[in-house]
Amino acid sequence: MSNMAKSVFQDCDQVEPSCTAIDRILEPRMSDLGGFSVRRLLPTRQQKKVGPWIFFDHMGPAEFPPGEGINVRPHPHIGLATVTYLFEGEMLHRDSLGTVQTIRPGDVNLMLAGRGIVHSERERPEALSNTRTQHGLQLWLALPKDKEESAPAFYHYPDADIPRVDVKGVPVRVMIGRAYGAVSPVKTFADTLYIEARLAKGQRLMLPEAQERAVYVVQGELKARDIALPAQSMAVLSDETGVKVEAVEDTWIAVIGGEALTRRYIDWNFVSSRKERIDQAREDWRAGRFDKVPGDEEEFIPLPE
Repeated sequence: MSNMAKSVFQDCDQVEPSCTAIDRILEPRMSDLGGFSVRRLLPTRQQKKVGPWIFFDHMGPAEFPPGEGINVRPHPHIGLATVTYLFEGEMLHRDSLGTVQTIRPGDVNLMLAGRGIVHSERERPEALSNTRTQHGLQLWLALPKDKEESAPAFYHYPDADIPRVDVKGVPVRVMIGRAYGAVSPVKTFADTLYIEARLAKGQRLMLPEAQERAVYVVQGELKARDIALPAQSMAVLSDETGVKVEAVEDTWIAVIGGEALTRRYIDWNFVSSRKERIDQAREDWRAGRFDKVPGDEEEFIPLPE
């Protein structure tokens, strides 16, 4: 566990008065996900969301020996859309719609929970026979109020369909939204931004604009103005335009953002603009009223009390 594996919050004006491009710097807290630890950046007490993004987990890299691996039992969601993006490894997604989808590196998988969905995240039996590494991001999008009760759905976008652009020598993937003249095919529900970039030491990148934005350092070290952003930190940006970052060493980043949404409540795996809707979802899960996952009906994660 790194020395950043705790929940830390810094206001920019407490760090450096010249860093007007950064509102605050977030560092992760460790959380358990199906038998291995993940770094959680959102939500925190000080930063509930960035644009529509309301949850941000960096999982791994974690190496699993044969017979061990990701094993997240069926659990429910409402009022959100999940995004899974792997750097290494694979996952087997099953849900209550009957979807069975292997998620591999570079794919973007979006699950619309809407009024309610149940899913599991495990691994294929064939994969369990090998030593392997799991590494990726899992994120949640809050839905606009008029879409919170949408019919659930699942969308799979293979690696080859995700746009790649070269921005003055910096390779960028536009996972969701628009940036640098490219438009992602991934479905959106509000104005949404999600890109990945890999900068060599000394390279600079002008970040795409959005109403709210944050940059996460997956690996390496970044500099925004004269503020250093180490690996596994997230800088929540101000509304200043023309923000440029520079790689102190070879650096890998994700940028998220989009339009600001009104307040959302989060309780376990449920997100809603209404507390009473979350109470209903809790009672529905406790009473077994959610649909089951075909092919994964025997196990489930109990409601935390």
